[in-house]
This record gives sequence, C-alpha cells and structure tokens, in this order.
Amino acid sequence: MKISVSSYSYQKLINAGSYTLFDVVDQSARFGFAGVEFIDGHFPSDKKEALALAKKLRTVCGDAGLCIPSFTVGGNLLPNPELDNTLEVERLKGMIDVAAELGAPLLRHDAAWGFPAGYEWVRAFESVLPIMVEACIKITEYAKSAGVGTMTENHGTFSQESDRLSALVALVGNPNFGILCDIGNFTCADEDPRVAVGRVAPMTKHVHAKDMHMKSGQMPDPGRGYFRSRGGNYLRGAIIGHGDVPILPCLRALTAAGYDGQVSVEFEGMEDALTGIEVGHENLKRYVAMV
Repeated sequence: MKISVSSYSYQKLINAGSYTLFDVVDQSARFGFAGVEFIDGHFPSDKKEALALAKKLRTVCGDAGLCIPSFTVGGNLLPNPELDNTLEVERLKGMIDVAAELGAPLLRHDAAWGFPAGYEWVRAFESVLPIMVEACIKITEYAKSAGVGTMTENHGTFSQESDRLSALVALVGNPNFGILCDIGNFTCADEDPRVAVGRVAPMTKHVHAKDMHMKSGQMPDPGRGYFRSRGGNYLRGAIIGHGDVPILPCLRALTAAGYDGQVSVEFEGMEDALTGIEVGHENLKRYVAMV
C-alpha cells in the first residue's frame, strides 16, 4: 500500500485562507506522501474553471512527484420527493470530466444522505435501492468511457453500513464501480470497523484512513468537538493512532482480500491540521509496514 493524503485534511488552513491547493501539494510533498486526493469542495462551481484548475494541479502534482489517486465529490441520488435524479446524474458526469482532467483514475460520489423531505413511502433503505442502483450504473458507464472508475463511500449515516454498500455494488454489477472504504466512518453507523472492512474489502477501490475518539452514549455529553452516531454514541475525529478505531486489523483485512492500492490520510480532528496530518502519517506508515 502507498499512502496519500486528502486535501480535506487541510480544511482548517484552506478555510482560514492561509493555504491554497497548490500549498497543499507543496506541503504534502514535503511530508513525503505518495499522492494528494482532491475534493470538489475546493474547486470552483463553474465547470470550465474547475477543468482549468484540474489541469494546473495535474501538472504541479506531476512536477512534485505526486499522484492523484482519486477525486472525491459529493452527491445525492435521492434529491427530491419525486426521486428524479436526472440533473444530479448529469452533474456527476461533469465531475467525471474534471477527474479525467486531473488524471485521477477514480471518482467517489455519495449515494444519498437520507430520504428527501416529503417522501411518503416506507422509510426503508431497500425501498430506494433500485433508484440508486440505476443512477450508479449510468454514472459508472459514462466514467468508464473516460477511463475513470467510480466508487461510493460509507458516508453520511444513510448509505453507510457494510451490508448496504455491498448490496449496492452487487446490484450495480459493474467492475468499474466499487467502494471507497473509510475505516473510521463505519463508527458513525455504530458498526465494528473490523467486521465492516472485512466485508467490503473485496469491493474496495480506495481507502481513507481515519481515526475517531469514541465514547458510549450512556455517558454524559463530552462537550465541544463531539457529534453523535446514528445510535447515539459520541464521536470525535482523532489523529491516526490516537483514537479508538482498530486501524491495524482493518489494514490486515484489506491486505487479506488482496487490496494493494492507495490509502489516504483523512484528518478531521481538533488538533492543529499540520500536526494531525504529520503524526497520522508517521503512525500509518508504521502500521502499513506491520501488515
């Protein structure tokens, strides 16, 4: 496995205006990462401008010796009560064009964030699964023609458990479509990461290494920085190796399934961003060497 970093890890610095994406590239090279994974939130909304930025970043990363393993974009295939996702599918096709300009071999799009307001069917994941499957097929078929693979992530507490991801991938039934496995995100749905990662490892195309501090929902609210899992437990982003996510067993499960791709550091803790990224990288390198 090679270790990259998500530009999302630098979010605090980008929000403060002290870092641009080009600073992210420069710093990531100094830290010794193999690549940088970009997210659409750091790109202009205008497609022409986004394509121009993608072209520049591809050149700058190449000059720095960094690959771009993935372009991570938001998405919602259940956007309205009518469950008509035509516009969203077309928007995501546009994002695939940006990924191709970046030279990223993979694009991650979310499947859904929940049921839309006004939705009156039975509120069960299985009731909307066929709608998401149909959209994912259209998106990945377009992506394949552009030389890009597509993925969905265990992200957002709706399409998050490993069995839901597995069902989606199985029904799409296209080898161009798979999973971005975020080791830490399974905790948001109160699923044991060791079990979940082992289940989705054979379908995994890319990995996010993320750690979490976890506390029982039966305890008093620990305060600032924590949020609730779907089941009411407390979670807070952590430096890789400082939290409670079993990173090493998860990496071993991925390796046992034959995964040998990129693993991106995704830091979202309360600590200083550069410290969190650097220490997390150091720890993740040790864990990868132990697998």
